[in-house]
Amino acid sequence: MLLPVGDDNSDRTITPYINYLLIAVNILVFIFLQGAGNDLTFTYAFSTVPAEIITGRDFITPSQIILDPNTGQQFELPGLQATPVPVYFTLITSMFMHGGWAHLGGNMLYLWIFGDNIENRVGHSRYLLFYFICGIIASLSHVFSTLMLNQSSLVPSLGASGAISGVLGGYLLLYPTRKVHAILLWYMVSIPALLALGLWIAFQVISGLGMLGGEESGGVAYAAHIGGFIAGFLLIKFFDPVKRVVTKEPFVRRIR
Repeated sequence: MLLPVGDDNSDRTITPYINYLLIAVNILVFIFLQGAGNDLTFTYAFSTVPAEIITGRDFITPSQIILDPNTGQQFELPGLQATPVPVYFTLITSMFMHGGWAHLGGNMLYLWIFGDNIENRVGHSRYLLFYFICGIIASLSHVFSTLMLNQSSLVPSLGASGAISGVLGGYLLLYPTRKVHAILLWYMVSIPALLALGLWIAFQVISGLGMLGGEESGGVAYAAHIGGFIAGFLLIKFFDPVKRVVTKEPFVRRIR
């Protein structure tokens, strides 16, 4: 298991307050609007539902009584709720909600480590726009894969993973050799971002390909991760104001 815990920030020249704001909003939404994950009515109302994005219609489904196979207890699982905003807006609202503390913590850790470097490179406003575009493309990637793989289009999806995947894709292109500090089998190691993030996206692709064989994805929208990563990798140069200066060696005529 490879768990990133930090990276080299020695070249940071600005305070990444947009990244801090994104982290704060995610935490506040989860605690106060989602009730720390217990308010399923709110969660199901503002999550992205592929069928709603495809048709433009708001779907409402009845609650179900679910039997927990481990405890034998029954509990009521709310159905899809009425969305008080245009359904396409859920492509954004779903980016700020999470399924649990572990989901939230893992996403915010990656955003904390890698987001500040991108914001430092492209600036505050460009970073915010880049983040949202990657998140929307990631959600649409999930919607498209659901349609193509003939999976249930009424299962809601949520989380900042798609947008953060875009941040990782941009980071990999801009800083492939930057040292990433990570825990590997209880040891602290420093490895190039190319290896750390390369392993991460390889895992997403392998896990995502498992769905092609009819395997369950464990509730993880791998298509969103892959789509967001590719979007970030391809789009970051359009947001990067740093121009590389190519110097040409002056022409020298040699006489023999």
